[in-house]
Amino acid sequence: MAVLTRTRTPAVPKAPDQIRTRDGWWAAFFLAPQVLALVIFLVIPLLYAVVLAFMKWDGLTESSWVGFANFSAQLTDPEFLGAVWNTTKIALLTVPVGLGLAVLIAVALNSIKGRAANVYRVLYFLPVITSSVATSIIWQVILANDESGVLNTTLKSWFGIEGVDWLGSTTWVTVAISIVTIWSSLGLNVVIFLAGLQTIPPALLEAARIDGAGPWRAFRSVTLPMLSPTIFFSTVVAVISSFQAFDLIYVLVNPAHNEGARTIVYQVWKLGFRDFELGMSSAAALLLMVLTLLVTLGQFAVQKRLVHYDS
Repeated sequence: MAVLTRTRTPAVPKAPDQIRTRDGWWAAFFLAPQVLALVIFLVIPLLYAVVLAFMKWDGLTESSWVGFANFSAQLTDPEFLGAVWNTTKIALLTVPVGLGLAVLIAVALNSIKGRAANVYRVLYFLPVITSSVATSIIWQVILANDESGVLNTTLKSWFGIEGVDWLGSTTWVTVAISIVTIWSSLGLNVVIFLAGLQTIPPALLEAARIDGAGPWRAFRSVTLPMLSPTIFFSTVVAVISSFQAFDLIYVLVNPAHNEGARTIVYQVWKLGFRDFELGMSSAAALLLMVLTLLVTLGQFAVQKRLVHYDS
């Protein structure tokens, strides 16, 4: 009895061009929602803000083209120039002090092993995930100028030092904002520096100790140069964040009543949502973008001499 056997036709392999076309369609399918959201919520508003910066419009009446008048008005406006100066002072205080403290704490935590290290890292990172509104309210109580002010009361009872009006003085409010900003961002910088420290080869530190280098010399000659790319990254991010500071300052101090707390972003908000000068607001926002871009480019120009990348 003859047995019938079915011969299976070998599958014809797809051409590389067909595979690339199929993969390209799948990639476009998965990327389409993200790209669409990016275009709708970022690209189009940005382009519209650029156009609006050259117009005079209050959001209700008919708009009119004014050219560069909005930019020239902002560059000669004492309020805008004061906001630029206030923002610069906050950045000069928060960035070097905050990053310096973060480096020292990260080095200390990196030497701690076991469960204690994880506990300390969680404690330092908690302010980062705390709401900025809650953080501001807590620090309002700490920095208050009356009997409820924790800081002033402590300084007077422990050291006999009279406190200052942290949130009411145009001079001390910059220091108060810087303290709160450093406290709230310290944990994130510590985690970033911890990650950078763990990439340093232990052999380099061991070689420095064998050559007779003490802890400070090893830190200065080995740890800091090897950590310089991480420091550069954190510096760029910290400067950009300080230029964009708004919500924490707005809740902590009412900038309408204290001109020392008026930052560039507050000026953008005030022009757009309080004064309804949308053209002026867009011009101020573009000036902030240009300022941030120039500072960032300057940092990239300097990093070529200060940042050491491990080959």
